[in-house]
Amino acid sequence: MMIGNGYNAVKHQDSEKVDRQLMQAEQCHSAFRFIGNKVVDALNVEVAEYEHKATGARHYHLASEHDENVFLVAFRTVPEDSRGVAHILEHTALCGSERFPVRDPFFMMTRRSLNTFMNAFTSSDWTAYPFASQNRKDYFNLLDVYLDATFFSRLDPLDFAQEGHRVEFAEADNPESDLVFKGVVYNEMKGAMSSPVSTLWQTLTKHLFPTTTYHFNSGGDPECIPDLTYEDLLEFYRSHYHPSNAVFMTFGDIPVEELHQRFEDNALSRFERRDEVIEVTDEKRYFAPVRVEEAYALSQEDLSSSTHHVMGWLLPRSIDLDELMQAHLLSRVLLDNSSSPLRAALESTDLGSAPSPLCGLEDSNREMSFLCGLEGSEPEHAAAFEQLVMDTLARVAEEGVPMDMVEAQLHQLELAQREITGDGYPFGLQLILAAMPAAIHRGNPIGVLDIDPALEKLRELIKDPDFIPGLIRRQLLDNPHRVRLTLRPDAELSNRRDAAETAQLEQIKQRLSEAEKQAVVERAAALEARQEQVDDDSILPCVTLEDVPSELNLPTAAELSQGPANTTLFNAGTNGLVYQQVILDLPQLDEDEQALLPLYTYCLTELGCAERDYRENQAYQSQVTGGLHAYTSLRGSVGDEQSVSAYLVMSGKALTVNSEKLTALMAETLDKARFDEQARIREIVAQQRARREQSITGSGHAFAMMAAVSELAPVAQFSHRTRGLEGVRRIKALDKQVQEPEALQVLAAKLASLHERIRQAPRRFLLVGEEEHQDAMLQQMEQYWQAPAAQDFAPLALPSTRKTVKQLWLTSTQVNFCASAFPTVTSGHPDAAALTVLGDFLRNGYLHRAIREQGGAYGAGAGQDNGDGVFRFFSYRDPRVEGTLDDFNKAVDWLLGCEDEPQRLQEAILGVVSSMDKPGSPAGEAKSTYHSSLFGRTPEVRQAFRQQILAVSLEDLKRVARTYLKPELASVAVVTSQKTAETLPAAFERIEI
Repeated sequence: MMIGNGYNAVKHQDSEKVDRQLMQAEQCHSAFRFIGNKVVDALNVEVAEYEHKATGARHYHLASEHDENVFLVAFRTVPEDSRGVAHILEHTALCGSERFPVRDPFFMMTRRSLNTFMNAFTSSDWTAYPFASQNRKDYFNLLDVYLDATFFSRLDPLDFAQEGHRVEFAEADNPESDLVFKGVVYNEMKGAMSSPVSTLWQTLTKHLFPTTTYHFNSGGDPECIPDLTYEDLLEFYRSHYHPSNAVFMTFGDIPVEELHQRFEDNALSRFERRDEVIEVTDEKRYFAPVRVEEAYALSQEDLSSSTHHVMGWLLPRSIDLDELMQAHLLSRVLLDNSSSPLRAALESTDLGSAPSPLCGLEDSNREMSFLCGLEGSEPEHAAAFEQLVMDTLARVAEEGVPMDMVEAQLHQLELAQREITGDGYPFGLQLILAAMPAAIHRGNPIGVLDIDPALEKLRELIKDPDFIPGLIRRQLLDNPHRVRLTLRPDAELSNRRDAAETAQLEQIKQRLSEAEKQAVVERAAALEARQEQVDDDSILPCVTLEDVPSELNLPTAAELSQGPANTTLFNAGTNGLVYQQVILDLPQLDEDEQALLPLYTYCLTELGCAERDYRENQAYQSQVTGGLHAYTSLRGSVGDEQSVSAYLVMSGKALTVNSEKLTALMAETLDKARFDEQARIREIVAQQRARREQSITGSGHAFAMMAAVSELAPVAQFSHRTRGLEGVRRIKALDKQVQEPEALQVLAAKLASLHERIRQAPRRFLLVGEEEHQDAMLQQMEQYWQAPAAQDFAPLALPSTRKTVKQLWLTSTQVNFCASAFPTVTSGHPDAAALTVLGDFLRNGYLHRAIREQGGAYGAGAGQDNGDGVFRFFSYRDPRVEGTLDDFNKAVDWLLGCEDEPQRLQEAILGVVSSMDKPGSPAGEAKSTYHSSLFGRTPEVRQAFRQQILAVSLEDLKRVARTYLKPELASVAVVTSQKTAETLPAAFERIEI
């Protein structure tokens, strides 16, 4: 939905606020007590607080003109061990309930709905169940299911076995075969804990919080998960999932009394208040710093430069709004960008390769923590790292911080508060999650959302030059509750864990009686039968194709009579922000130059500009913008994946008051970016290597898909070489090369040459802002942007490719990520719509059951990529490889055997349409519409394709499956471990990442 230009908040008079409060009280359902409300002008929402009289459940409603309504119910969940009880309960609660006793209502509703968001989260001390929808009927359908799932969950023991953990025989019906652990959460956490950063976080919090719930892994430690019993799960549900321990949060334009009526009728009326209070207590404070060293699994020969060092301080409570805002300001001043003193020290030191991903403020726990660290180090550098941090803090406390730096960070806090987001999570859900910690810890969620008074207070406090130094002394230098953690790599740790798991399973088997062995066999059979059963899904509410809006709701560009040539402007309700982009055609580049593009686009806004060095430039960006960044955008044409259009986009945003400064800075960046700061370039290369290596286990399915399609289309090949696994290999090699001064000098020269070619390319401009600022924005563009001198220009042309691969990409992981891809067609082909629907149909009908429920993977799916003209299957955090690849093929066989499936077909179409109609932020929707049109996907083309989607038949699905998804055409890639690779056929090419 595009928000009107009247989105800017209007100040309310006191009398109007009193009238509004009285109106809210009158509207309040009789089962609830109205506590109070406040209009948050910066967000144009009214936040009202209610209490359910009988149970004490709290409800916070964010009234807004948005039609994307959001619901969330959260429970305070406080685990006392690392067996994963809260996480496994989150999964199991969604497997059937009193009113909806089907096996899988959550995933069934994802495809019977027009939702724009559905999920469930387990945090360190709360579990939440959110959804969002633009359709009122759909919203209340989902609300009924969510309320029943959370308050009246069935918690079948077979669901606990499927979602949590179980032991089965490797040959399910053969009690003489080996035992194995299975379970969705078990495998999910094996995958999660394969990430060094996840291990780093869990290890640090274990020591930073020695006595409270944060000491434990709320998601579950794979070594501890098998110790959780079904009875433990039931007891945790009874004690924690009660309205007296619940927080309801809603957002949107549905009247609050309608929500209250549903809450009361469908859940709350059946409960009474429970006196037991579940909460996290304050942590026992250290009297002296703690220094520890532990290990993480890294299965590679060279372990040098692989150690992490992190320091963490325990700070005051997060529900103290003044302390919260001061901690945010302190964190930003110290760590926000390369001009920030602590980040500058961490970036420039030779003790490690890059600042740790754990740098900044963690404010969601009861008590906040401040973190900073280094990665790419050695164990023996621990003391020197700590000294570096403490010396830097002492120096800043002694010398102070320039006032313009502190004001710049206040500016960033204001900008973050004002911006209307919603391009990832729905805007309303982002606001709810921001307020969640305060609600969970019985603080003031309204204050967290309305930070303008706290910002005004900070503006007064920073006038004292000793304010920031005083904060550093109080929160950090004089705070003895700090931990220094060194996490070093251990090449044998994974093998020792595997051996211990094997020994544990053997001990379990030895203790089993014949009757118990038979019980294991029978449970496996019962679970398989349960997974294969066809539930009566008619008991679940649903929307139909008749509920689907007939038209796409896309913004339209304004008509312009001024501004530089090739300028497009969208008027949108951006709440006082302006967004600018310059889009340049990419010139013809050789393969080495193409490989440099990710580094170039990052350096473009991270290096110095004109007379400013990179630190001065970062400081200036913080003062006048909400950030600058650049990226490449490539896509095949509507009619041919081999015909590619390619652009470089530089994007920025700012408060409207800084619109001219943003325009000037962007023009100056393109004209005068500096590539002579060689030491900084070396730092950036090291940082990029570290970040991209860390992303493998978290996004392994995306990497596997990029590898599988890497030779099927030119853009896919480019993506694999720049952003994919081959890109990871190249940045690792480059990082080693630039340790030599000569190589670094050559790299800097290549980047400068690349920049000179790109800045001469033809350019376009995109502006998004409020209509009243249109003329000013266009005048600024005319003033600062000059057309490049006319010259011959050859746009980037990528070589054609349509070949298959069969690859294993080897890394340090406990689980696998599988992908299979088939050459198909682009969106301009008549078969594209059916292929698009086919992905949802196969996921809903076969892949979810076969690969997730039966195979134990955390996730699986399929989908058509109309840009590259490929159809892809994938699995995520998967214990299997060959079985999953076989299931990809069996999914097609299953489809071809399907008879008339009108409901299943409708569900697949609904899923596609829901994805197409998902709203974004006002600026995000404008940018998306513009860039789609740039590649030929105009609103008219997108609307026509949407109509084709709605007309797809089951026979269409079978026809395109028979035509394109032939096993002999499959291109396969798997991200796996060396150990697993040894068990797979020799036909796979093996590649070390």
